[in-house]
Amino acid sequence: MENSYKFINREISWLSFNERVLQEASDSNVPVLERLRFLGIFSNNQDEFFRVRIATLKRLLVLGKRAKATIHFKPKKILEEVQRIVIKQGKWFEEIYNDIQEELKRNNIFIINEKQLSPEQGEFVKQFFHENVRHALVPIMLNQVKQFPELKDKAIYLAIKLSVKNKPDSRQYALAEIPTDVVDRFLILPSTNKSQYIILLDDIIRYNLPEVFSAFPFTGFEAYTIKVTRDAELDIDNDIAHSFLDKISKSVKARKKGEPVRFVHDSKIPKDFLDFIKTRMKLKDFDNVIPGGRYHNFKDFMRFPNVGAKNLTYPKLNALMHPLLLPDKSYFDVLKKQDVMLHYPYQSFSHFIDLLREAAIDPAVKYIKITLYRVATKSMVINALINAAKNGKHVLAVVELQARFDEEANIKWAQHLQDEGIQVIYGVPGLKVHSKLCLIARNENGKIKHYANITTGNYNENTSKVYADDALFTSDSKLTKEVEHMFDFFEKNYKVHQYKHLVLSPHSTRKKFMKLIENEIQSAKQGKKAEIFLKMNSLVDEDMIARLYDASCAGVKVRAIIRGICALIPGVPGMSENIEVISIVDKFLEHSRVFIFHNKGDELYFISSADWMTRNLDYRVETGVPIYDKKIQKELRDMLEIQWSDNMKARVVDEGRSNEHRVTGSRQKVRAQDAIYDYLRVKNSAALLTYTPLKTPLTF
Repeated sequence: MENSYKFINREISWLSFNERVLQEASDSNVPVLERLRFLGIFSNNQDEFFRVRIATLKRLLVLGKRAKATIHFKPKKILEEVQRIVIKQGKWFEEIYNDIQEELKRNNIFIINEKQLSPEQGEFVKQFFHENVRHALVPIMLNQVKQFPELKDKAIYLAIKLSVKNKPDSRQYALAEIPTDVVDRFLILPSTNKSQYIILLDDIIRYNLPEVFSAFPFTGFEAYTIKVTRDAELDIDNDIAHSFLDKISKSVKARKKGEPVRFVHDSKIPKDFLDFIKTRMKLKDFDNVIPGGRYHNFKDFMRFPNVGAKNLTYPKLNALMHPLLLPDKSYFDVLKKQDVMLHYPYQSFSHFIDLLREAAIDPAVKYIKITLYRVATKSMVINALINAAKNGKHVLAVVELQARFDEEANIKWAQHLQDEGIQVIYGVPGLKVHSKLCLIARNENGKIKHYANITTGNYNENTSKVYADDALFTSDSKLTKEVEHMFDFFEKNYKVHQYKHLVLSPHSTRKKFMKLIENEIQSAKQGKKAEIFLKMNSLVDEDMIARLYDASCAGVKVRAIIRGICALIPGVPGMSENIEVISIVDKFLEHSRVFIFHNKGDELYFISSADWMTRNLDYRVETGVPIYDKKIQKELRDMLEIQWSDNMKARVVDEGRSNEHRVTGSRQKVRAQDAIYDYLRVKNSAALLTYTPLKTPLTF
């Protein structure tokens, strides 16, 4: 790797990505309730960023000068820059929220606080409080406890200042967790004059503080929201005396008491009260003490109630059915003849559920094997697997217990599956299984034939409605045989197979794509056409980026659609002038990974579960699959070209992190996610019973 090559720090690049989410919230062309939800997405993203990435940087502080040799940046310097950017984004966040509130008012929707309640609304709120909130509220009198309570991660608290009029020495402080885990954050008040009024749970509690502390003579009540974010990285010891399941369970419990990495507070909290809290919590300067607005945990706004007119949200539209996967046909008969690819959320995830259901009752099916990373809370996938087991099929589930923030859920699912007679494997020791695979074995004419599903996304019907992913259904023995080898490895980790088609981490993903980049470099040096077209969530690995820089210097044209972190700096003369990068943030989360190499005119296509991050290339089990079907290749190419032509939601990724909307030179407005839906609708029109053209943007 050349010393002259430059990279953007991944934390700073991530903040630039989250700013693109904030841009969607600020866009007045986005329906107002969707803008509010984008604020929730931004907040949720930022929480996870602090729990994981900032927690990691803080750990690296103890390495001192050695840290720079490890990550090529000084952790302290990055933490300072993060603090600066986060505070700047926080101010913009508050401006956007105020702007959204004004737009809501123009639509007769009012988010009001406890001081704006009418007498009738006040009575309604009091009754609601006594019936639903009071029993869940447990205030702690801070002056009476020796040790400051351990604030929970993901929770929000009201820091309460209590006083008696004309008695300054009577001041006391209290703390109360806002019980959003048992009471909805938003209460819709009885409407008046065609107007909708909504109050937050925080303000319901504020309104009723005299009731909460009625046993005391306090006359003054002030309440300010505070929140702590804790280190969420798992610390798994190597004590082989404990089962892997026990280790994960222990680590999840420990996470709840992780070190604080951020403390957010209402900027209007009095300084003496804030100093009191910081002192009692033993917060240091580098613990990211960040002033904010009146409300925290804006992630709850992702579930803001649908109120008002229909045009305040994106219009709803059902996912398309694939024309080959019809209700009166056996999926196995279809897949014997050709491969099928689905593109979520534009096409229906129910096809995969139907495949599992057919397999569950088909007497010819012998077994079903699947990897589970994140599943829906009420999972139809799990139900289908249990049904298959009850029908006498052997079912094996590889459940990854290290799926970040889903560990507890996956432990419960694993135990539930075992209770239903399903064989469960807890991943692979030392490696996180991030592959998304399903294999079905069927007895056909005395021989076993395999059918596989290989996808870029999780087997999760909820996220399939908002995550853009690609899923290959195939019976091609070249591929299914190697998927069978994968499950054989999961069951017997000592068995290592040779793979000619699948591209796997940690064994071959890096080497395979390095070789394909090198092939393009050689073509360019020979004066031949050389192109690479990439789509990923994140591009971070410096060795892969350096090779792309080499390709650019050789004359290879590189286009990349990177939704999130991009450490590569495009468009730099002498380093990356032949590389262009865009990012698309819109209604759906762009989650698929697609790789296209010109290959001297015989183009090579791959989809994969792996981004080009060091963890995905070297420390996880990931699966990439070549796409051999020419029709599917064209479909993937067309969809990527549509995204490349986007001039409404695509933003330029550059060294200055300007996040400017991309200008294509075309007079035609192209919003890729709408255009892709329309592209697939036309292709799949034979499967649609009716279709009425919509003048408004399309979504589900």
